[in-house]
Amino acid sequence: MPTLEKHVRSNAGLATELRFAVVRLRRRLLRERHPDNDLGVTSMAVLYALGRRGDLTVGALAGQEQMQPPSMTRTITALADAELVERHPHPSDGRQVVVRITDAGRAVVAADVARRDRWLSRRLADLTPEERDVLRRAAPILQRLAEAD
Repeated sequence: MPTLEKHVRSNAGLATELRFAVVRLRRRLLRERHPDNDLGVTSMAVLYALGRRGDLTVGALAGQEQMQPPSMTRTITALADAELVERHPHPSDGRQVVVRITDAGRAVVAADVARRDRWLSRRLADLTPEERDVLRRAAPILQRLAEAD
């Protein structure tokens, strides 16, 4: 079965190249964070999630970010202390807490997104239209990979 072996090698090679490229791009984007932002990656991920998806329980946030609930609780506490999120009682389950991003939290996210998007937009402008089209088509595929179990 030489074709199967070739296919496996091809996917393995693609996996290595893709992983390397994504990790390097992530590191580069992290360096482009807003200079006033001293929040960690996890805290920013929580703010992004709340900004995109709306109010979420601590458990839902922990699951989404692949964290243990106690770790997420500590992150939420720090964000609440900084007035970037608010905690509210769950409307139907008194054991749970719903977390909501505040206007200050939205401002942190907006500044961070704007700075990183400016950098990435400048880099994309240096590409050919064909290269940008490939990336436009690849973006939803990368998102699916990121969300896969």
